[in-house]
Amino acid sequence: MADNDRGSPLERAARALQESATRSGPAAGASYTLIGAIILLGGIGYAVDGWLDASPWFLMAGLGLGIVVGFYELIKVAWRR
Repeated sequence: MADNDRGSPLERAARALQESATRSGPAAGASYTLIGAIILLGGIGYAVDGWLDASPWFLMAGLGLGIVVGFYELIKVAWRR
């Protein structure tokens, strides 16, 4: 019997859940980076637009840069696997 086959069904299920959560950690972190970059850089662009009265150009640039940075981090994690 292999090591993974030992124990009750509940123990095996808990072990499988823990392994899945451990393996998905980097992908979850990269997805949070994607959302955070879009919100942060979009917010900075929005603030600069209000300060310079250049609406919507800095907001659009901030959102675009946030998308690029976020997807870059997501792709780095995906290619690492």
